[in-house]
Amino acid sequence: MAYNSRFLILPWVKVPHLASHLLGIMARNISKDWEVIYNHPLYFLETFVDTERFSGTCYKAANWKYLGDTTGRGKVEKTQEKTRSIKAVWGYPLTKDFQSHMTAT
Repeated sequence: MAYNSRFLILPWVKVPHLASHLLGIMARNISKDWEVIYNHPLYFLETFVDTERFSGTCYKAANWKYLGDTTGRGKVEKTQEKTRSIKAVWGYPLTKDFQSHMTAT
């Protein structure tokens, strides 16, 4: 699984469907690139979209699946209280059998 940490197209860039086009190119190539560098393919991509600032429209347009929302806590937060903005979690399988690869021990 790989995490897409940054994806920004500046507001003054006006190219129809650019975001979903770029996400499609990335999804088609990233597993091969990852395998060359790390000697292991990728099976699934994920990203987190800050819902207070963005809606994730480009991920929806690129056929990513909305998986749910985070709790608003960091991964090492010691309390149950919300300390960060809630993020929408989006995922994109790179293979049909991604689940079997991700659950294999």
